Amino acid sequence: MPLSHDQVAQLYRDHAPALLAFLARRVLLPEVAVDLLAETFARAYRDRARLRGEGEEEALAWVYGIARHVLASYQRRGAVERRALRALGVERRALSDAEYDRVEELAELSTLGARIDGELGALAADQRHAVRLRVLEERPYDEVAHALGVSEQTARARVSRALRALRDSPTFKELGGQPDHA
Repeated sequence: MPLSHDQVAQLYRDHAPALLAFLARRVLLPEVAVDLLAETFARAYRDRARLRGEGEEEALAWVYGIARHVLASYQRRGAVERRALRALGVERRALSDAEYDRVEELAELSTLGARIDGELGALAADQRHAVRLRVLEERPYDEVAHALGVSEQTARARVSRALRALRDSPTFKELGGQPDHA
């Protein structure tokens, strides 16, 4: 059942804070989360005739699906698009301190960093070092292997085991999980 203009607006009024928190927990950057939220609802409005469900719950699940696609697209575009925007002189409006603080509060970002550090700290030292080099410093596997003094295959195995352990941890399950209502 297609959504009306008013129904999309109502979804925004009722669920934008929770969806903003959902996005902010995944990108960890309030400005980006605000942009992704805006793009999500712009697409929802544009595509409102495509909804095939009925009721608010199905409409909300549809909006979260759009948000996941917008997020995945952002992650794929990543650095390339940001460099292009900077080259063109396009700047996003900076959030006010109050807006920035509100997004951090909604997404509980102040405690999230400590929780992630705790999950990293629970890894074996060799795995923690490998994942820091590969994921946080974005080094290629040959450099990770050299820094660790191991073969590239061993470096890959350490990173893989560390990422698997992190993926299975409570904090990361929460980050990657589906919201209760979507």
